[in-house]
Amino acid sequence: MKVIELINEAKRSGRARFTFELLPPLKGDGTQGVFSAIDTLVEYDPAYINVTCHREDVKLVERENGLLERHIVRRRPGTVGISAAIMRRYGIEAVPHLICGGVSRYDIEDSLIDMDFLGIENVLALRGDSRQGEKRFTPHPEGHAHADGLVAQIAAMNRGEFVDGEVEECHHSQFCIGVAGYPEKHAEAANPEVDLQNLKRKVEAGADYIVTQMCFDNERILSFIERCRAAGISVPIVPGIKPISTVAHLTLLPQTFHVDLPQALVDEVSRCRDNRAVREVGIEWATMQAAGLKAAGLPVVHFYSMGKTDNVARIVKAVF
Repeated sequence: MKVIELINEAKRSGRARFTFELLPPLKGDGTQGVFSAIDTLVEYDPAYINVTCHREDVKLVERENGLLERHIVRRRPGTVGISAAIMRRYGIEAVPHLICGGVSRYDIEDSLIDMDFLGIENVLALRGDSRQGEKRFTPHPEGHAHADGLVAQIAAMNRGEFVDGEVEECHHSQFCIGVAGYPEKHAEAANPEVDLQNLKRKVEAGADYIVTQMCFDNERILSFIERCRAAGISVPIVPGIKPISTVAHLTLLPQTFHVDLPQALVDEVSRCRDNRAVREVGIEWATMQAAGLKAAGLPVVHFYSMGKTDNVARIVKAVF
């Protein structure tokens, strides 16, 4: 079932749903860690599960002659494979992330064909981050510099149009395409207005819905949705939230994801004596957020779990 259908059904029925995000296993690990995280939440009936995609790293290896040799390392491969395994094991829709970084249009097309063969109908189209050690994003010479190009390629494939243009009559894929939105603007956008224009281009290219970056302030989320509507963006918007669980998150999350933390939340965390207490504060704050977003009429709320789902389970049990 397509994500857009799940969102619309939640809206029609008046029964709010939740979704969450998982990381693929590290290379060399099995699926048990991923399945254990899902097992914690499956009884609460998640609408779908996002599976992240991580671009390659560069590792410098010293050779016998003292020269350094560059090696491409993929630490978390298997986004498409683990998505298919989740769907087969749980009967829950999985949404693999597809990124522009490090891949050509032909690589993307191959991944989409694999997804189609595996019965995966949903994809989240992202530009992705710059490679570790790079100051700015550099696209593949035969790839996409921005997510709207990736969305356009997926939408074209849905129409039966391939990169090389060789196939005239063919099976058409039916991908439901999600994209990212930023209530506090993307870190590289000149200002919120420019960021909104970039988002609108992704929707015009064929995106069916938007999921937001994590945000800790419901007023900002609701204001973002209002600005989207005023700009003519009418597709559903799924807000993303994350329960804080360690003191380090006070600096790590703003540094990594370029988000602000409300002073009230910072004050509560600062008063905690250890991370166990911080975790409780994070659960309380995210529960308040989820309940508020549900009360505001948003049919689906997305949780950034980063593989740890026991705290998310407590939140969804209380709210959904």
